Amino acid sequence: MRKLFLLSLIFTISACQPKQVIVPAVVHNVNTTQEIVVEKAHLPIIGEVEPIYFLPMKSPFSARIDTGATTSSLDCKDVNYFERDGEKWVSFKLKNRKSGEEHVFEKKVERTFKVKRMGEDENRKAVKMDVKMGGEVFSAVFSIADRTNFDYQGLVGRNILTGRFIVDTSTSYTLN
Repeated sequence: MRKLFLLSLIFTISACQPKQVIVPAVVHNVNTTQEIVVEKAHLPIIGEVEPIYFLPMKSPFSARIDTGATTSSLDCKDVNYFERDGEKWVSFKLKNRKSGEEHVFEKKVERTFKVKRMGEDENRKAVKMDVKMGGEVFSAVFSIADRTNFDYQGLVGRNILTGRFIVDTSTSYTLN
């Protein structure tokens, strides 16, 4: 009987105490966050318009920086598609509107893809170009387009931006 009394007393006392609600804490992995911050901290900050060189041309083109574009784009004239050694190639003229410098390129077509536009989708060919932005020289894929109606002859998309630059749209022409 004494055991029964003690057990009922324990249950009564525990029932009278307020219940604690245990809420799990959200713990962020500090090491991972620090690694990401350190990794991205060394990237140069660029603005909404930056100079880009299409090598071997000597004068820079003003390019619109577009984080919404998957692939970069280039204003080309006199575009002619042909086959070489069983592969698709293209020749085109690139003329800098500001300097007047022009160069004819012959490039292998890297891929064809669909660009979604208001009204009608457009099939575009893409080529690999050697470019210089800031102090870095690299190859990147550009779609061949008629950008006559655009202010900028080049459009730099995520295929170039990712891992290379951080974009601050409140500024422009931060690169030499």
